[in-house]
Amino acid sequence: MASLGTGTAVNGVAAEAARAGVEHMVFGSLSIAFDATVLRPRPWTVHQARWAAELIRAAPPGPVLELCAGAGQIGLLAVAGSDRHLVQVDADPAACRFAGVNAARSGRSRRGRVEVRRAGVDDALRPGERFALILADPPWVPSDAVGRFPDDPVHAIDGGPDGLDVMRRCLTVIGRHLAPGGSAVVQLGTPRQALTVGADSGPLRLQALRSYRPRGVLALLGGRDG
Repeated sequence: MASLGTGTAVNGVAAEAARAGVEHMVFGSLSIAFDATVLRPRPWTVHQARWAAELIRAAPPGPVLELCAGAGQIGLLAVAGSDRHLVQVDADPAACRFAGVNAARSGRSRRGRVEVRRAGVDDALRPGERFALILADPPWVPSDAVGRFPDDPVHAIDGGPDGLDVMRRCLTVIGRHLAPGGSAVVQLGTPRQALTVGADSGPLRLQALRSYRPRGVLALLGGRDG
C-alpha cells in the first residue's frame, strides 16, 4: 500500500491540471480534472455523492472511505459539506494522481482531510480502521461487454464474467471496516447485479435501491443488526 502525500498534489496541482490532454468537468460544485488514462467521470454518479452526503449528516463519528475512487470526484463531493476525513483507494497510479490533484483543487487537502492510498481494495486498510460511511465505485461491466465502451480504459470497467468480481472484494472490505451504525453506497450496472450483491453480502443487508437506468443503479447497504 502506498499512501500518497497531499503536499505533492498541492505543489503540482496547477501544472498537472494544465498538462496536455487533461480535461475538466463540472461535477456538482467541483471542477474535476482527468484524462484518457482514467475513467471519464459519469455525470449521473452525482446522485451517489449526494445520497452519501445525506447519510453523512446522521452517520456515527468517523471518517469516510471510497473504494475504487478513480479521479476522486464522488468521494470529494460527498464530503464537501462536512468536516469528515476522507480516505480514497485505487490501485491505478494515474487515478490516484488525479484524485490527489482534485483533492488539492477542492481545498480539502490543504486542511489535511483527504488521504489517497494506491492499493488494491484488499490491501488498503489496517485491521482496526473503521469508517462511518463507505462508497464503492468498482468496475461492473461484464468482461464480454467491455467492447461496447471503446473510449474507456478496460481496467476501469472490466468487472469479470458477471461484472461483480471487484464488487465482491469490496463487500468483504465493507463488512470488515464499516463502523457500527454506518452505511455504504455502492454503484452497480443493473438492478439484477444489485440484488445479487444483496444476496451475497454476508454481514451486510441491502436496505434500499435507486435506479438510474440505463446508466446504472445505486445500492444502500448496512449492518444486519443496524
